This record gives sequence, C-alpha cells and structure tokens, in this order.
Amino acid sequence: MRPNQIEEQKKQQEAITHNLGKIKHIIVVLSGKGGVGKSTVSTNLALMLSQQGYSVGLLDCDMHGPTIPTMLGLENTRITQSNDSLKPIQATEHLKVLSMGFLINSQDDAIIWRGPMKMGAIRQLIGDFDWGNLEYLIIDLPPGTGDEPLSIAQIIPKITGSIIVTTPQDVALVSVRKSITFVKKLNIPVIGIIENMSGFTCPHCGKKVDIFKSGGGKKAAEDYNLSFLGEIPLDPAIVETGDNGTTTMIDNSTLTISFETIAENVKKQIMEKEEDK
Repeated sequence: MRPNQIEEQKKQQEAITHNLGKIKHIIVVLSGKGGVGKSTVSTNLALMLSQQGYSVGLLDCDMHGPTIPTMLGLENTRITQSNDSLKPIQATEHLKVLSMGFLINSQDDAIIWRGPMKMGAIRQLIGDFDWGNLEYLIIDLPPGTGDEPLSIAQIIPKITGSIIVTTPQDVALVSVRKSITFVKKLNIPVIGIIENMSGFTCPHCGKKVDIFKSGGGKKAAEDYNLSFLGEIPLDPAIVETGDNGTTTMIDNSTLTISFETIAENVKKQIMEKEEDK
C-alpha cells in the first residue's frame, strides 16, 4: 500500500470513528448462511424501534444483494448530496436508511467487485455519510463468516453487540453455531438469537404446522448460554409487505407481537450488558 493510500485510509477511519461516535448503540445482525431472513429481521427490528420513538439507522452492508430498499418501498430512491454532507435516506420520521441499492443506476445492475472494492464502499457508507445522533444503528451484514463480515467487524471501532438469525432446521443450526464462534473470536458481545420461520398457523383451520421444525434457535441459545430473543412465525404478511415495500407494524398482528417481544428483549439485554461493565 502506497503512503498516500495509507494516509487516505487513516483519514477515512477517523471519519468513521467520528460518525459512529454520535451513535449510542451499534448492533450487527448476522447469519452463518443466506436465506434465513436476516434482512427481514434487520428491517422489521429497525422499524419497530423507530415506531417506539427511538432515532434509528439501518445500514445494508450486502453489496451483491441489497434488498432493504425494496422492503421499505425505496428501490427507486437515490442519494443526493446536500451543501454540507452526504446523508442517508430518511425513510420515516425516526428511521434513516443507507444501502448500496441507493447508489446503483438500476436494481438489475450486478456489482462485480473483489473484496478490497467492497470494503472501500462499506468504509464510504459509514465514513462519508452523516448519520447524525442515533439511539440505535442496525447493521445488516452479508451472510457467512468470511472476509466481508470479518472486515466490517474490524472497520467498526465499537459494536454494542450482535444478533444471530437462524431458522429451526438442523442444517441452519450448524451455521448459527459457527456464527457464535465467529463473533466470540472477535470479542463482539452476543445480544441473542432469533429464530425465524418458526411455525406456520393455517389461516383456514388455525392449526399450527412446524414446517422447518421449531425450537432449534432456543436450544442453540441454551447450549451456548445466550439469550433467546424470540421467534418469528411463517406469516404470509411478512412476505407480501416485504415484496411490495409496505413493510409496517400492524396492530395486534402476529408479526408485530413477535417484533415487540424481540425489541424489548434486545433493549433488556443491552441494558444488562451495560450494567455489567
């Protein structure tokens, strides 16, 4: 690395530290494999906390498959530069969102980058954008335990904790155990585990069917002495609202009740970890 590159990266890291210094809690959401609904969990948790009146940021760090803009109905939104600085998209009154999806010409464009270019882009998303003062920043990490999640974890100087998302079946739990080992090796506290796709209740007969089994996430939490934050049922509403960009918390829906429980457990775990320091 040339001297000017070292100096540029140093300045960028200083900008990252400065921007993140205005954020009280930084939470990374990860999974050992793709397809478990990690982005869905990140989006709905951010929405729930923002609807409770907290100032929340949601950062989509998936370079190749940024889906959060679509879930929030913002897929046609693009970043514009103000006079003083770049700012994330104001999705709702209390929720700011930033994703690579806001910076590409079309949602159909494929980002064909090697690791260093992706890391450079993520550094810019954190360092070049003014998030302002936030209570929570939810960071949706790419799936797996490889180079990208590792580099992101190293870029961010302070992480409050991690949330690990899994589905109940055994093949997913193999990956979640690797995620637990991954964050522990990086000395990132684990806030807890969320089990997604946890049972389906038939809207016609009311019978519950455990399509992907159930209870695996809770058992993994018990095995590793971690908090189980809650379970999210298979609900057609979560698919429909995510696809058409109307993701929202509907009063008394099973989805809303699930995320209310999860949000309260997340806040409780963060408070307990701060008291233990």
